[in-house]
Amino acid sequence: MLILTRRPGESLYLGDNIKLKVLSVQGKQIKLGLEVPEDMPVYREEVYQKIKEQNRLALETSQQDLLAAASLWQKK
Repeated sequence: MLILTRRPGESLYLGDNIKLKVLSVQGKQIKLGLEVPEDMPVYREEVYQKIKEQNRLALETSQQDLLAAASLWQKK
């Protein structure tokens, strides 16, 4: 993990298209501003993890459905 120190008002760039700016720090809370391309999704970590889990479950369901369909196909 890369660790950088920034003060409120300071920014950093991730590549050429993403700008991250520290807007404020209050106690243990940091307010960040992000400038990202419109077509790039941005998720909070807990939402991203939920999406990954749902995608994994959907893939498992799809494989089971495919196996069930294949067994029906073989019966004909």
